[in-house]
Amino acid sequence: MKYLISISYDGSKFYGFQRLKSYETIQKKIEEALSIINGNKVEIKGAGRTDRGVHALDQKATFSLDINIDRTHLKLALNNLLAPYIYITNVRNVKEDFHPRFNVLKKEYIYKINLGKFNPLLFNYTFEPNYKLDIKKMKKCAKIFKGVHNFKNFTSGERNNYECIIYDIKFKKVKEILEIKFIGKSFYRYMVRNLVGAMLDVSNNKASLEDIKKALEQPEIKKQFKTAIPNGLYLYKIEYGSESK
Repeated sequence: MKYLISISYDGSKFYGFQRLKSYETIQKKIEEALSIINGNKVEIKGAGRTDRGVHALDQKATFSLDINIDRTHLKLALNNLLAPYIYITNVRNVKEDFHPRFNVLKKEYIYKINLGKFNPLLFNYTFEPNYKLDIKKMKKCAKIFKGVHNFKNFTSGERNNYECIIYDIKFKKVKEILEIKFIGKSFYRYMVRNLVGAMLDVSNNKASLEDIKKALEQPEIKKQFKTAIPNGLYLYKIEYGSESK
């Protein structure tokens, strides 16, 4: 039987999502827990990878088990083994041909910036700049990113295709925390952090709005912008179609 789980985790305690032999990762911890429950080795497939220090409220992963266990008891058993920095929020059954990455309809990320005084308790969970942000400029920059573009200048690593769509970028202030939400079909490696970094460069007059436009319109000409730290990034939501049985 194939399962789809929703996962939240504190990324500051792990070396990212992807399994690494010599380091503690989210994938490794979940596979170890599932292997104990199943009595045999279990491997999971994630909806995407998050880097070291990046958090999640709704990461997704699929796997199959040899044993027959209902979703309620599976969730309970997993959380008993994964506490306290990983928590399974939901367990569902899915069709055998369902893929957690290829079947994604929409992803949402949130980047959090502390606009108030420096708080060491927030360091692992927000970006805390030591300068004032020009949020109006950042919003103008965000408008440029919306739509279908070639994001080569805002992506790390080599790929065959750098084109993707951003449906919307929303700004929201919760007390002293600025939340920037990115809504799109897919996001490439470091892409959200690079988009935030570019906004910060525009805010600090290190880049102009025209520089941002050129970086999108002329991806073959390499442009370098700031990469925001991982601490403030959260995988907020992943949406699928009718994947459940």
